[in-house]
Amino acid sequence: MRISPRACRGRPPVVLLAVCAAVLTLPSIPAEARAGGGAPGDRPGAAGPAGGGSVTSLPLAGGRLLVGRTARRFELLGVGWDGPARALAGGTVRVRVRDAASGAWSGWHELDADGEDGPDTAAATAVGHAPRGATAPLWTGPSDGVAVEVTPGPAGPPPGLRVALVDPGEGVRPAGARSTPADPTSGSPADPTSGGRRTGHQAPRPGIVTRAGWGADESIREPGFEYTGPVRAVFVHHTATTTAYPCSDAPRLIRAIYEYHVRSNGWRDIGYNFLVDRCGTVYEGRAGGTDLPVHGAHTLGFNTDSAGVAAIGTYVTDLPPADLLTGLARIAAWKLGLTEQDAAGTTRLVSGSDGSLYPAGTGAVFQAVSGHRDGFNTECPGDALYPRLPELRTAAAGLQGR
Repeated sequence: MRISPRACRGRPPVVLLAVCAAVLTLPSIPAEARAGGGAPGDRPGAAGPAGGGSVTSLPLAGGRLLVGRTARRFELLGVGWDGPARALAGGTVRVRVRDAASGAWSGWHELDADGEDGPDTAAATAVGHAPRGATAPLWTGPSDGVAVEVTPGPAGPPPGLRVALVDPGEGVRPAGARSTPADPTSGSPADPTSGGRRTGHQAPRPGIVTRAGWGADESIREPGFEYTGPVRAVFVHHTATTTAYPCSDAPRLIRAIYEYHVRSNGWRDIGYNFLVDRCGTVYEGRAGGTDLPVHGAHTLGFNTDSAGVAAIGTYVTDLPPADLLTGLARIAAWKLGLTEQDAAGTTRLVSGSDGSLYPAGTGAVFQAVSGHRDGFNTECPGDALYPRLPELRTAAAGLQGR
């Protein structure tokens, strides 16, 4: 995902599809605009357990933003629509928010209007959902007001335009292990003839915070799992959320992205297979088993035979911390090592979408550890992180004993 945090400057007047909205501080909100209440961006079914988050969908129609009445605060937002992911290609989406504590309004932030993440086919979305498009989300922190400005692209405004306001909640605390400890013996089995040393090139498993550990509301995702072929490539992303976060807030950020991907975008689950925070902690992403080839929704066209690992933050100009790079190397080394894929090598993948850099059905050679931009026209994982991938490959290969 990506977001340009630049305030728009010197733009000529345009016809706006949506304009500044009123502050969202009234006492109630109509049921049809709540998550779980049947709004276009909502997931059908019963409300989740206590501690779960929510998504409030507000329509953008008629040249203005129709504001629902709510006292609920939000911490992440995005703009979605019905139909193809690239329906707003060539257009612009700008938002600004009001800080819930100070009442001050932010500057304008431009959201990426091209659908660069997501499943390769509609069949990989949640059951009962037609294809949807959405911008990259923006982490706002605690906010209680929003303004949106949309300028359609050449195709005109898509139907069902809406802004999704995400409250990550306090996290559900289901039964289950909150983390899987690191296991230095979990690589290739020891060869009795080698004095007990590991053989092969399976790297040790890093410690992984489970979905229970970051408070996932399991009731909102699809109950089944999808699997791909053996993982032969890892695509590195950044979440395009705030970089200046305490690592204790990483679970909150992950819950907000999860809510957005499922309730607003209509995906089966969070798109990434793993996430890594600035302190190097690795988190389980899409459900189905960290050691299994879970089919994600992270790199349009190349979700098959790959895993998506997201660095939490925006690394366009902010430098990735050393601990973050270490965490990325550890999870890439372990995940690729499960199939004996050399982390410093290359592999061939076949595109599953014309929306990628390669037409559907076209084969392409990738580094085993690649950036999102290698498969899609995007700046992700950022100009500050992408140049570090060569050293990340070297470090991951070293962990594999190569």
